Amino acid sequence: MTGLTRTTAQARAAQLRVSGYAVALDLREGGDYFTSVTNIRFVAHPGDRGAGPVDTFADVRPSSLRAVRLNGRDLDTDACFDGATGRVTFVPDAGENELVVDAVMAYSGDGEGLHRHVDPADGRTYLYAMSFLDAAPRWFACFDQPDLKAPVELDVRCPDEWRVAGNGPATELEPGRWQVAATGPLATYFTTLVAGPYHEVRDGHDGTVLVLHVRQSLAEHLDRQAERLFAHTKHCLDELNGLFGVRYPWGEYHQAFVPDFNAGAMENPGCVTLRDQMIFRSRATDAELADRDVTIAHEMAHMWFGDLVTMRWWDDLWLNESFAEYLGHRVCGEQTWPAFGIERKSWGYAADRRPSTHPVAGNAAADTEEALGAFDGISYAKGASVLRQLATRLGDDLFLTGLRGYVAAHANGNAEFADLIAAWNAAGAQDLDAWARDWLRTSGLDTLAVEGDTVVRTSVDGARRPHAVAVARFDGRGAEAERHDVVVDADRVPLAGPKPLDEGGPGLTLLDPGDRTWAKITVADWPTVRDVLPVLADPSARVVLWNALQLAVADADVDPRAALDLVAGAVAPDTDAVLARVGRWAARTASTYVTPADRDASVDPVRRAFGEIVASADPGSARQLAAFRLAAAAEPSPDALQGWLAGAVADGIEVDHELRWLLLGRLAQLGELSASQLADEQAADPTSTGALRAAYCRAATPTPQAKAEAWERLVADGQASNYELYALAEGFWVPSQHELTAPYVERYFDDVVTAAGLRSGFVVERLTALLYPWTAVEDDTWAATQRLLARDDLHAGLRRSVVDAGDDLRRALESRRRFAR
Repeated sequence: MTGLTRTTAQARAAQLRVSGYAVALDLREGGDYFTSVTNIRFVAHPGDRGAGPVDTFADVRPSSLRAVRLNGRDLDTDACFDGATGRVTFVPDAGENELVVDAVMAYSGDGEGLHRHVDPADGRTYLYAMSFLDAAPRWFACFDQPDLKAPVELDVRCPDEWRVAGNGPATELEPGRWQVAATGPLATYFTTLVAGPYHEVRDGHDGTVLVLHVRQSLAEHLDRQAERLFAHTKHCLDELNGLFGVRYPWGEYHQAFVPDFNAGAMENPGCVTLRDQMIFRSRATDAELADRDVTIAHEMAHMWFGDLVTMRWWDDLWLNESFAEYLGHRVCGEQTWPAFGIERKSWGYAADRRPSTHPVAGNAAADTEEALGAFDGISYAKGASVLRQLATRLGDDLFLTGLRGYVAAHANGNAEFADLIAAWNAAGAQDLDAWARDWLRTSGLDTLAVEGDTVVRTSVDGARRPHAVAVARFDGRGAEAERHDVVVDADRVPLAGPKPLDEGGPGLTLLDPGDRTWAKITVADWPTVRDVLPVLADPSARVVLWNALQLAVADADVDPRAALDLVAGAVAPDTDAVLARVGRWAARTASTYVTPADRDASVDPVRRAFGEIVASADPGSARQLAAFRLAAAAEPSPDALQGWLAGAVADGIEVDHELRWLLLGRLAQLGELSASQLADEQAADPTSTGALRAAYCRAATPTPQAKAEAWERLVADGQASNYELYALAEGFWVPSQHELTAPYVERYFDDVVTAAGLRSGFVVERLTALLYPWTAVEDDTWAATQRLLARDDLHAGLRRSVVDAGDDLRRALESRRRFAR
């Protein structure tokens, strides 16, 4: 399907003004299809020479097109519709027009369009619509671009027992018929529908109706967690109403936890959709609960920034996400920033050092495919970090005054980054153009280092980014001995203070201990880190050091074996959020950067360190749970794993659904999970989650038949759901199974193109990344990667994923060469 280009969108926006949509959906038939009849009211403007409107088009991607009527006149569907582009082309009348598109649509199984999920726990069917980025035409005809906003009304016919929700309040007119009222103008990409026998929990706050939705099989879990969810939602409403100076503008506020969701959540006005794994079936860590809180706050921030005021074109997508990311953490409190540093910043740092890096802003996305490629850790984490710096630089009053002015000036419409800069300038900001040039319109990471009494900045991409940071010295007991503030606005900046930090006695000198800037922090003395980190209490300083270590290993500055030794010796004091991230990184590093000959010697001390945390942590604590997960994932003994399954675990550990499947997955990798045991476990957990975990186990099983069956499903079966594909791909490559999977390394570079042709959007990019043969750290894999990238017919999402995975492979190869024994 051809993506919409910016120039085409600009031409259409100049020609049309959309007055509203009335969409009638009939979901009663069952099977794979539904009917969608869309009535679009719009005004067409004369062409450049005043001779009347020129031709234009609406977007629709039907299974079959039954009829198209323009102002009561039937159009020849064979002549006006191009299935390759998904466009109905026509010449409107000058002034008011009415276009009716009657189509049969296909339900999706990939989390985009109108997605259908049949819950294996009870056979019930659930639907939800995901319209981002260009999937709205998969369930209703529209002018699909962000700057043609209009009210949307839905008329839905469905089975009598179903419930319906959408962007506006939903009313049951009679059994099996619902009307979703129009709200303020919507962009097509955040128009949604949620329909099915969902379980609902209701509450209210300050005049706003609050509703939570989930599948019936998760009802007991939602009921148990609803009080916390509502309390946090109310807190976010109060905070964001105050920050924006405008009350929540979308009427009711629904949060639907839905199955098979590709993203974390989607900011549909009035009806946010979130992945239903956030309704925890098993015990969650503190970090997982906090992450859910941040996600809820992030999506609610979009109600103003992104929904009430929407970007004009996709190159300002970063503005939506960066602001929501920043405000989501701000609303949830200062205690969330260390987790942001270890999870979100490390994600963004990885993106910003790859060949696919791009500026935060000003990417000039030529079409929707390019825009989706910029939807990454730079748009989220780097942008949020930069906005956090800007809020400090401007001061809260000026920062918020400009933000409120921007929202007030452009409410219910569209805007660009220049409009936000203008609002801050009007509020009294100065020199923002230079700041935006240095921080938002350049790419890559600066490197900051302390050399004696001087801070040295090494810039990339011609940038001259200023860094307002501190430099601190921590003594041998981990206590902060002294600190100097410095603005690094040149390549060499002297430190002010009574004496150079390196003359202050033994200890560790650390740049940016508060984790406020965006840079690679160079550590000159890793042996001292090995002494100080185990006793260092400052959570932000610990995050800075762990991120510095990850970047140093990726750049072949530090031997990965030494890095893993540091993890084993220093990770014990960390929070569950840091344990989880550092543990996952250590496992991947051992599997790729460390050669097979050295792997066991590097992994075992890390595994034992997590086991010691399990034994020493408070029973039932989040730290104990996080450490047990990491230790179990690396456990080499089948007897130990079977014993844990039988309940022989440390006091405080409960082997619930999620831990059982973790242990079973590890047994499968070791070839110690029998088909009968797997069948028994799946029968005991007949849920969609159980089915996915079983799929992972089958793909991880080290037999030729298991690998062949998984591969065929992954690359040739267009009916497999998105989540099943992810589970199979995650289980397929196991480092200890290198010889077994070797024949599939070369096959990947042929078959992935075919597999991508069966899918679209998010699924292409994610499946390509998960299925990349990351365990084959060999020159031949690198050569095959380059041959694939030399093709000129690759899907943009596929290319981006292969570029990024290939860069990770290149770094592992360079590290192995540098640190070979």
